[in-house]
Amino acid sequence: MKTAKNSRQEKILSLIRDNDISTQEDLTAKVNQSGFEATQATISRDIKELGIIKITLPNRATKYCVLDRTGDTAPGRLLAVFSNSILSANQAMNIVVIKTLPGMASAAASALDSMHLEDCVGTLAGDDTIFAACPGIEEAKAFLTTISDMMEKG
Repeated sequence: MKTAKNSRQEKILSLIRDNDISTQEDLTAKVNQSGFEATQATISRDIKELGIIKITLPNRATKYCVLDRTGDTAPGRLLAVFSNSILSANQAMNIVVIKTLPGMASAAASALDSMHLEDCVGTLAGDDTIFAACPGIEEAKAFLTTISDMMEKG
């Protein structure tokens, strides 16, 4: 039997996958329009628990994105591993070079891959460095902004 929280969180995931939602206020409104009663504080906790991130698009707009991962790994935990292991990120044309703590590049790249960000077409990880390939320079710039935001909130 599903709890109200589980049903609400499933709805949040569905709304974010199907719509471009950029603020908690918009998400709260859509959740409430869907028949759930939720405050912005509740939605904020759900966002963190579900591993939902905010990404920057090449046009500089932002939107929420669901961190998808198969298996037993909790999305919130994977996001925490990612944001806590990143030391710096820099753009080199359409490549974003991400420096991590020693030994953490593979885990961070796995977390990054699980985000399925349109601006990142693939990653390659060493011991403490990730190369993230983007389709173009503008996409790499937007991707770098997303990574920087995750580092700040980490």
